[in-house]
Amino acid sequence: MSFDLTQQPNAQDAPRALSEPIQADGRRQRSVDSRTRIVQALLDLVGEGEISPSAEQVALRAQVGLRSVFRHFKDMDSLYSEMSQVIEAEIVKTFYRPHAGETVADRLTDLISRRAGLFERIAPFRRASTTLAHRSSFLGSEQRRMSAGLRKILEDALSPEIMADKVKVEALDLLLSFDSWNRLRRDQNLSPSEAEAVIGAAVARVID
Repeated sequence: MSFDLTQQPNAQDAPRALSEPIQADGRRQRSVDSRTRIVQALLDLVGEGEISPSAEQVALRAQVGLRSVFRHFKDMDSLYSEMSQVIEAEIVKTFYRPHAGETVADRLTDLISRRAGLFERIAPFRRASTTLAHRSSFLGSEQRRMSAGLRKILEDALSPEIMADKVKVEALDLLLSFDSWNRLRRDQNLSPSEAEAVIGAAVARVID
């Protein structure tokens, strides 16, 4: 006897013990697929510049019903938490490896380059988080946690002499922040390479 695995069995012919797990697995996979589409829809909308997408917009982009959105996420804050996890994963991938360079200047040059690339990629999501933080306790706490993490990475690249100078450390933290990058890119209308050059020159003056 041979079995054709591409042929769908007749539900009446399938033993109950076998058909029920298969049906359950199918429902579980559809649920996973729907959740993935919902999260991706939010990421796509924000990435396209929609600062605060509504649940209706997310559902439409994901091609699911509005009820499906809130079946997977109890509220929009829960959905935004998924967006924050994407940003955090990008930070981990970019930063949690040894700094390149033996001197402080070399390490900071490497750090500036990494942050320029990272901030450019996550800019739409960070701007959305900033806009929504006033009504989302989760996003507000995530921003503070992310800022603390970035500061720790900066401090690891500095020498004990610079770490002993509070003014220098605070100045470097400001210069290497997303806020500085965002101002140079949006308000001062600089290109990514120009913004990186400005930050590099400013950092060199601080550590000189």
